[in-house]
Amino acid sequence: MMRRTYVVPWIAALAIFLFHLAGNPHYGFFRDELYFIICGFRPQWGYVDQPPVVPLLAAFTQLGGHSLFLLRTVPALCAAAGAFVTTLLAVEFGGGAFAQALAAIAYFGAFVLLSFGTKVSPDEMGLWLWPLIALWVVRIARGADPRWWLAAGAAAGIALESKYSALFFLSALLAGLLATPERRILRSRWAAAGAGLAFSIVLPNFLWQAAHGFPMWELLEAGQHGKNLIVGPLVYLVQEVVITCPFLAPLWIIGLVRLLRAPRLRFLGIAYLVIIFEMIVLHGKHYYPADIYPILIAAGAVQVDAWTARARLVRVAVFAYAVAFALVGVPLQVPVLSVTQEVAYQNSFLKRLNPFPGVTLKTEHDDAPEIGSDYADMQGWPEFAGAVRDAYEALPPGERAQAVVFALDYGQASALRFFAPDVPVISGHNQYWLWGYGENGGNVILELGGTCWQSDHAFARRSVAARYSTSLPVMSFENNLTFMLCRDRLIPMRTLWDKSKNYS
Repeated sequence: MMRRTYVVPWIAALAIFLFHLAGNPHYGFFRDELYFIICGFRPQWGYVDQPPVVPLLAAFTQLGGHSLFLLRTVPALCAAAGAFVTTLLAVEFGGGAFAQALAAIAYFGAFVLLSFGTKVSPDEMGLWLWPLIALWVVRIARGADPRWWLAAGAAAGIALESKYSALFFLSALLAGLLATPERRILRSRWAAAGAGLAFSIVLPNFLWQAAHGFPMWELLEAGQHGKNLIVGPLVYLVQEVVITCPFLAPLWIIGLVRLLRAPRLRFLGIAYLVIIFEMIVLHGKHYYPADIYPILIAAGAVQVDAWTARARLVRVAVFAYAVAFALVGVPLQVPVLSVTQEVAYQNSFLKRLNPFPGVTLKTEHDDAPEIGSDYADMQGWPEFAGAVRDAYEALPPGERAQAVVFALDYGQASALRFFAPDVPVISGHNQYWLWGYGENGGNVILELGGTCWQSDHAFARRSVAARYSTSLPVMSFENNLTFMLCRDRLIPMRTLWDKSKNYS
């Protein structure tokens, strides 16, 4: 019986892993992936904008040299683990093989979860850790050994060390338990031990943030006042439907209803309502709570399993429907098409299919090309780094010896450190600001398109060193850049550096 229980989970996990292994390593390194790698090569207990787990994993894959394939293996493994746990939840909720298979397909086809399994990001760990925590809590509530709280606590600690938004999931889960009779399981000394274990795991990162003035909090506040695109509650709820694939979202909605109606599982339904409330109130981005959807998808699949128990043809139709719409979304989240094909795909078939054409999925005020911001941020980084290297090497030897490149953002800076490590680069953006301005003293600055050094007449001489443009579909603020050469600094570098700080 136990062996049969694990057949579908293993098949689902293997199939999704192999799919991502083949589909993920295309286009090029994503902006944030480059940043994670560079951060991971400078191990710390924390960083301005993230905990340490994902940077360390990203850097580990590059120890033998540049490899997009190895890097993207990490999210592929996380996606596979998420599929495995999602199907186990379907078993725990009372579903058979059909429920498990349907849950796996809907999990795979949910746009946002598919995206999390495609490129390295802090969200990838939550793909399997959030539903795994839920699975262990459900089992404890049903009478399993309370020592499983230790495993849940360890998973919670790792989830928090991967992305801070796990705190909202854990608080929502706690609220769900406190609001139902299942609160009884919190009285166990093992629950306290699990919480203590989670706290001990995250304590070093908390102390790092405290020692640096909680830069993550400063960053979040900055995002709320200019960078992020804020939407109202109704639009946010519609966004949740869209990012999980509008044609597959009914399954998790059915699952939410099932959880709320099941006395022993109601705490999970309440947890979802609480985390969505938290996100709306705090103006969180639409994908912040996305790792909770595998739980609802599993519950919905079990409900559909029960409804169709005596209707085999209906099951076939439901499964075929789920597979079809799961495949429809693949090119949107996995770079399996060429750039030209991708733009054509989005502009023709998918725009006609979108039931919510007026609802934006943009989370920031930016001007992305037709291919979309995620795919645009996978384009052109080696070419950009090469252009900067050429401009740097064109400097007279005397100036080059004391010159440093100032990058506008962590994407530029990380691309240079990754693809042109011989070029000294600094930036005021996020972690780079904490790393400082190096040893060259900043008497000669090659500035990449920004205006920060132009203010206050910081240098006696300024001239155009080079201009950079590309036909690749990159973000607008990374194209048509002027590389300014700034010589003879007039004010202290420390003063300039303080003004260059950009936590966003």
